[in-house]
Amino acid sequence: MASISIGTIAELTSAKVVCGNKGKSCLVEKAFSSDLMSDVLRLESENLLLITGLANLQAVRTAEMADISYILFVRGKQATPEMVALAKENGITILETGYSLYKTSGILYSAGLKPVF
Repeated sequence: MASISIGTIAELTSAKVVCGNKGKSCLVEKAFSSDLMSDVLRLESENLLLITGLANLQAVRTAEMADISYILFVRGKQATPEMVALAKENGITILETGYSLYKTSGILYSAGLKPVF
């Protein structure tokens, strides 16, 4: 299975790492794109990147509950200071890109990042 580092994900999607580990040692194996946090809560996968346009505390809390360590906010959405603080508290890496959900997902899929299903 192909794994992609957070640094590579940031590079491919022109994303900014807002908080968390930027290192190449943090490898993501799968991605899931959704703005519906109820769908995210049903996932069972490790080393998962959540790609979403839902930039609020609920997204970070959902990632915490689902043991998701990486969130990539799309469509130019930005994490608030409260979101960043909660992510840091829970060891969650947050990235931000101006790309759409569709474009971001396509780029990462083409780079070898596998879907959850």
